[in-house]
Amino acid sequence: MASAIAVLHAPGTKAAWENLDTMEKVSVDPKKAKEEFRNYKDSDRQSIVELHYKRMRMYQTVDFVDRMYKKWHNFDHGQMTVAEAFVKLGDYVDSSDPDADFPNLEHNLQTAEGIRKAGHPEWFQLVGLLHDMGKIMFLWGDEKDGQHGHSREPQWALGGDTWVVGAPIPDSCVFPEFNRLNGDHKVDAYNKSPHGIYAKGCGLENLRFAYGHDEYMYRMLKHNKVPLPEEAYAMIRYHSCYPWHTRGEYAHFETARDQELKQWVREFNKFDLYTKGNARPDVKALWPYYQKLIDKYCPGKLHW
Repeated sequence: MASAIAVLHAPGTKAAWENLDTMEKVSVDPKKAKEEFRNYKDSDRQSIVELHYKRMRMYQTVDFVDRMYKKWHNFDHGQMTVAEAFVKLGDYVDSSDPDADFPNLEHNLQTAEGIRKAGHPEWFQLVGLLHDMGKIMFLWGDEKDGQHGHSREPQWALGGDTWVVGAPIPDSCVFPEFNRLNGDHKVDAYNKSPHGIYAKGCGLENLRFAYGHDEYMYRMLKHNKVPLPEEAYAMIRYHSCYPWHTRGEYAHFETARDQELKQWVREFNKFDLYTKGNARPDVKALWPYYQKLIDKYCPGKLHW
């Protein structure tokens, strides 16, 4: 397989890659305190983030999630290597993130580097690199479905904190004042009991979450038979479900194994969140190391 650097200089990709060097550099405080992260009320991106979550809470319903499953889970939109997909993500900025307005691919590398420096195994490092790549959906997504690639346009089905659809939305969600706007808010079958349409102790694997990059990437890697451990897949699928791994919600659905996996998701979350205050990564210098991990676990072209 050609190296990522060669791929990134191939015809049709060079301009996109070089854009990373010419984008406006964002000032990020490397000493940012933990309590300053996920500050949704005083962020200088507050209006964008608040609108994102209002739309997300309004439109993410059981019917919508079912439709996204049918739309996305055939993985017939294209075939690309991970390096090629990263190039496509070069200009993507997440409208749900109050902490960063630099390209999402750089956040992936920040996360992976934090995990690597902490001495975690290679598969864990690879999760850091891949965890947000499901946002590649914007290439084939529709604005009406909240899958636009520009941070000032609808992205409410790409990123953002997720929750379980088909059950009451907990008040511990970010912007709980928007819960009542949800299209399922008045559906008795979803809200009469804490279990909604699910059975107690059914396990998180049997729940459906507000749709976005997590679910897509989890299922895409499964479809491509990427040989990662169960802990890795849990990190990818659940890392945006803050109500579960941080706020203690959905315990009534957990199995004993879910409780074990939650500890891994929490460990991953430290790096997903708190590396955003570090200096921006030197993408070209770091890439050869991560290309080796890609070649080991998911070489060649994947079905997206």
